Order: sequence, then C-alpha cells, then structure tokens
Amino acid sequence: MTLEGKLFCSIYKSPRRDGMYLYVERAKGLKDLPEALINQFGAPRHVTDMILDPRRPLARAGVDEVMARIREQGFYLQMPPPPDEDLYLAEGHPDRPRHA
Repeated sequence: MTLEGKLFCSIYKSPRRDGMYLYVERAKGLKDLPEALINQFGAPRHVTDMILDPRRPLARAGVDEVMARIREQGFYLQMPPPPDEDLYLAEGHPDRPRHA
C-alpha cells in the first residue's frame, strides 16, 4: 500500500478541554511538540490512528489544512467548536447570562 499524497497520523484528546484534539504524524509521535503546547493541552490521551487523504474530508477541519500544518509545524491543534448559542441561552443552562 502506498501513502503517496496521504499522511498517517495519530490523534490525541486533551484531558483538560472537551473537543480539543491534537493531530501528529504517526511516525514522529509527540516527541518534538512545543512544551507550551503540552502544558496547555495536558497529558495527551491517544484516541486513534488514521490515514489523512485529501479526497476524504474531515468532519470539523479541512483535510488539506490539517495535513499542511502537520507537515509544516509538526502538529495540528483542533479547538472545540463554539458553544451552541441557542443552548447557551436556554432557560436552565448553568452558564446562561443573568440579566438584572
């Protein structure tokens, strides 16, 4: 099997923030990541390995951007999606803004 034009990566989940994921090249792993990133991310928890292919889209990020970032900086950091405004403003939500 050839990986020409593709990228074999590992995906890690942050224990500190729901929805935050770190994509790295599988062969390199976590060894060359900036210390500041790991301090913010927390101890990475392995989720899965996958082959990124420009012809197969990802759910929350552009596959071309993810592959480019991994190749250029050694990782891609996927941030959590913004909160659903309707849910956030719903009656009973614990973080709903209180109006005087």
